[in-house]
Amino acid sequence: MKNVTDSFVSLGRWPSAVSFGLNTDILATNLINLSVVLGVLIFFGKGVLKDLLDNRKQRILNTIRNAEELRGGAIEELEKAQDRLRKVKMEVDQFRVNRYSQGEWENSEWITSTYKDLEQSENSKNESIRFEQQRAVNQVRQRVFQRALRGALEILNSCLNKELHLRTISANIVLFRSMKEIK
Repeated sequence: MKNVTDSFVSLGRWPSAVSFGLNTDILATNLINLSVVLGVLIFFGKGVLKDLLDNRKQRILNTIRNAEELRGGAIEELEKAQDRLRKVKMEVDQFRVNRYSQGEWENSEWITSTYKDLEQSENSKNESIRFEQQRAVNQVRQRVFQRALRGALEILNSCLNKELHLRTISANIVLFRSMKEIK
């Protein structure tokens, strides 16, 4: 501490026009050195610093422009994707409607087909019934005819002589042949 006070006391004794020399006072010399260094840095470094800052500014602006372009492209892609999504939704809805309509159409076709099948079955059943009735009627007719013939033959056999009997048999044979040809 004594050295610091001695240096201040010795400053008072020096005259103002002293020759150039080395100042050993650290506090006084640091401020001067710092101001000189800062002055030189500002004078010579101003251009370099300005160039660095301009380059940085241009990179930031380019990055912002690129980001804006990418954003615009992304917005366009999003709009296209939304349009495609709307179209796909419309197609899905149309497909559902068509599928529903097709299902309704298939159901109506199935109902119509089933109705036709039932109608054909009914017609077939009615034809079978008519056929069976006709067959039954024909069988009854044949039995009645056969009984009538047997009865007539019995009456004729009991009443007729041989010659009349042979003529009657011949006539009946001709009658049977004509009935067979009709069938």
